[in-house]
Formats: sequence, structure tokens, C-alpha cells
Amino acid sequence: MTVKLAVPNKGRLRDPALELLDDSGIGIKDRGARQLFARTSDPELEAIFARTQDIPTIVERGAADLGITGHDLVLESGSEVEELLDLGYGEAKMVVASHMDSSVNTVEDVEDGSKVATEFPNVARRYFDDKGIKVKLTRVSGATEITPIIGVADLIVDLTSTGTTLRTHGLQVIDTIFETSARLIVNLESLKEEKEKIEDVKTAMGSVIRARTSRLVMMNAPVDKLSAIKQIMPGMVGPTVSSVEGTNFLAIQVVVRESEVYDLVKRAKKEGARDILVVPIERLLE
Repeated sequence: MTVKLAVPNKGRLRDPALELLDDSGIGIKDRGARQLFARTSDPELEAIFARTQDIPTIVERGAADLGITGHDLVLESGSEVEELLDLGYGEAKMVVASHMDSSVNTVEDVEDGSKVATEFPNVARRYFDDKGIKVKLTRVSGATEITPIIGVADLIVDLTSTGTTLRTHGLQVIDTIFETSARLIVNLESLKEEKEKIEDVKTAMGSVIRARTSRLVMMNAPVDKLSAIKQIMPGMVGPTVSSVEGTNFLAIQVVVRESEVYDLVKRAKKEGARDILVVPIERLLE
């Protein structure tokens, strides 16, 4: 049986999804601009191209076994699916924002009857219901940030990555509802019936995601410095150590997070390490 994977057909999540599939060894093959279906490098996995916002429903109903979409869209749709992986891109925050010139500077300032514009009415409704605030929701399909300026809304509920667009339009964040990113989701029945194949896909993609934020650090160090160098290594597991033939040096290698490389190299050099190499990793399997 062929497992179907729903992939965004456009938008900000599309290109990183295709790149991730390529790097995972299950890239798309023979895909035309208007093609809805495409083969992948895995003969047991077929790609379906769909609107990102439709993918949670497509997966929930079993038209696709797996899907790549945003966590925000899963919550907005209310679809009963399981999120298998955080894919590490498309990061943003769902926020409530008001105009800087308004009297609303915190959620506590929001009054019953306030007008809220959003592309995410279900998320917004649940949020304000939980707060016990009765608001008037207006669904918009884009340019949400201009609605307070033209008097359509008092507040907006929208996604923001850097906050620059909000500030440009004179808006301020008064609360963050949740953080979101691209996720690999799965149909609940498919997870039972096609568990092995789905686990293969998850493993392939997960190995690339972990590798992207890790580096292999290799160095030579004096034998008498091994203990000190091991103390400064923040590796996922202990370092691999081997003798350098004909010398009193050891070859040491360890996998570390990219953010830890600078500090490790600096401290290792102080302990006498040399010939230090920092190497990208294509895949990292647990």
C-alpha cells in the first residue's frame, strides 16, 4: 500500500518542505507546475499537493496519511490528527495586538464588545472565551494589520515572526497565544495501520532536522589533557577518542549543538587542542 503525504502547494511552508524531503532522501520526482500528485524517491510514498490550510482536514479525513502544515492551522481547523515532528522552520507567534495609540495595552484592558479582526476565528474565539471576554469577530483573508488603522477592528489576532510588520503599522503585542512552526502530522488510523512506513518517514526527516542544528567537532589533544577536555565537551554523548599513531596525542570527536561550537573550540584550544575541524552533518540518527 502507498502512503500519501500532503505537501503545501504554495506559501511560506512549501519550499522548505521540498528541501527537507530532498535532504531526507525522499524528494519529489517528476512534479509539474499543475500536478496534484507526484512520485517520490520512495516507491511506497506518494506526494499530494494541497493548500496548507486544507492539509489538517485532508489528513484527518484520510485522503492523506501524512501532511506538512503549520501548528497554527492544526489548531484553527480543530482537526483530530497527531503531530509527529516539529520540522524546525516556519516559526512564528500567534499574538493579540492593539494600536499603540489606543487605551488597550494589556488583555485586561479589552472590553466586552471589542471588535477583533483575524484570519484565525476559531483560535481567536477560544482565546477570548477562555478569558471570559465577549468580542465581535471579523474574519479577514489578509492584511489584518491595517484593520485597526481603518477602523474595522480594535484588536487583531494574527501571526508574527519578527514583529516588524506590526510595528510598521503602529501596533503592539498585548499577549502571545502560542508559538507555531511547521509540523509533520498523521492520520490517527494510518498511524496504526501503516506504522512502520510512517516511522521510516519520521526517522528520515527527523535525522535531517537534528543534523541541521548540530556539528561534528574533531581535534587532536595531548594525552594528559583528555580529562580536562572531556569536562568542557557538551556533547550529546561522550566523545569518541582514539590514539594518533606515533605521537602522544589523541584524536577526539564529538557531536555538539551549533550554538555550543564557538565556546567549545575556544576552551579546547586553551587546553592544548589543535587541528580542530568543525564539520556539518547531513543526518543524525538517534
